[in-house]
Amino acid sequence: MKRCISICFGLAIAITACANGRAQTISPVIVEYDQKGEGKIELTNNTLSPLVVVLQAQSFSISPDGTAVYRPLDPGIHVELSTTSVRLAPTQSYYVFYKTHADSLPAWYTIYATFAPQQRGPGLNVRIMLPHTVYLYQKGSLQKDDVHITSATYDPAKKVVVVDLENVSKSYGRMREGTVHGGKESASVSGFPLLPGNPRRVEIPWTGKNDPDTVALHFDRFELKVPLSASAPATTLAMK
Repeated sequence: MKRCISICFGLAIAITACANGRAQTISPVIVEYDQKGEGKIELTNNTLSPLVVVLQAQSFSISPDGTAVYRPLDPGIHVELSTTSVRLAPTQSYYVFYKTHADSLPAWYTIYATFAPQQRGPGLNVRIMLPHTVYLYQKGSLQKDDVHITSATYDPAKKVVVVDLENVSKSYGRMREGTVHGGKESASVSGFPLLPGNPRRVEIPWTGKNDPDTVALHFDRFELKVPLSASAPATTLAMK
C-alpha cells in the first residue's frame, strides 16, 4: 500500500537559487509504503532548454529541529531504479519507475534528482536538487505509548508554542498535524515524520488574542493532548 503526502518538510536543497521556483519539478515529494513498494517519480522540465537529470538514493537522519543530515545509502536498503539518468527536452516530463525493500523495517531514504544544463556554457551553471523521499513502514503501527511529550510551553514574548516530544519505540510514525487551542481560537502546524528513538521539537506561532491553553498532536491512530505551561525549563507532562 502506498500513501502519497503532499507536504514538503524541508528536504529539498537548491544548490543555486533558480529564478523560477517551478522551472524543474519532481512528484510526488514524499511517499509511504507498507513494508515494501513499487513507485514512480515524475520529472518535469518547465524550461525552454534541455536538461540532464541524475538520480541517486541517499539515507538520512533528522535532527531535533527537523534538519535532515544525509549520507550514502545504507547497505540494508535496496532500490532498483528503471534508470539513473534522464535527458529532458524543453517542457518534457518523464517517469522513472522503481522497486524498493529493506532488510529490516522501518526504513527511509531519499532519491535525489539533480537537474543540470545539458551543455555547460560560460558563466553560472545552475544545478537544482529535488527530493523524492520514501518511508517503509514496519508491520505494526506506532502506538500512543510510543510517543512521549516531555515539554509543552507557551512563550508570550515570542508568541510561540514549543513542544518537545520523542519516539521511544523502534517503530516509524508520522504526526499528521499539530493544533494549539486557546478558547475559540486555534493555530495549526503541518505534520512530520517521527523516526525510531528520535526527539523532535515543534514550534507553532500563535496570533490569538488570548493565551493558548492546550496543544494536540494528531497521529494516524491516536491523539496526544496536553496543557500548556508558561515558558520555563522543560518539565515532564502527563499525557491525556
